[in-house]
Amino acid sequence: MCFAWWQTRPMTELVVLLVLAAVAWFAWNSLTAREAAIAASRGACLAAGLLFLDDTVAIESLWPVRENGGQLQLRRIYSFEYSDTGNNRRTGSTTLLGSRVITIYIAPQPVESPSAVP
Repeated sequence: MCFAWWQTRPMTELVVLLVLAAVAWFAWNSLTAREAAIAASRGACLAAGLLFLDDTVAIESLWPVRENGGQLQLRRIYSFEYSDTGNNRRTGSTTLLGSRVITIYIAPQPVESPSAVP
């Protein structure tokens, strides 16, 4: 007697398993990308002499895009807050393609004009 498990299970169970696997992959991939964004944002703030506030980033955008080789990737844009004085909050952003950091944006700091000496 030849017994095949796929003949006894409805096709919907296979679809449910595939959906659950896709959701698990997406959750793991999103956590990996978020950690990369936090590390890159923290490093950019440190290099610029700024304070990386709240030690976190927030997802702003998530879109599928094609990279130069034509491969489909997820482009994520994360926002973060930083401070130049410790008394204010400014917003920056980090863009990832897959899990690779593409750009980090920190607004130019205002230049203080020299005070006039009487």
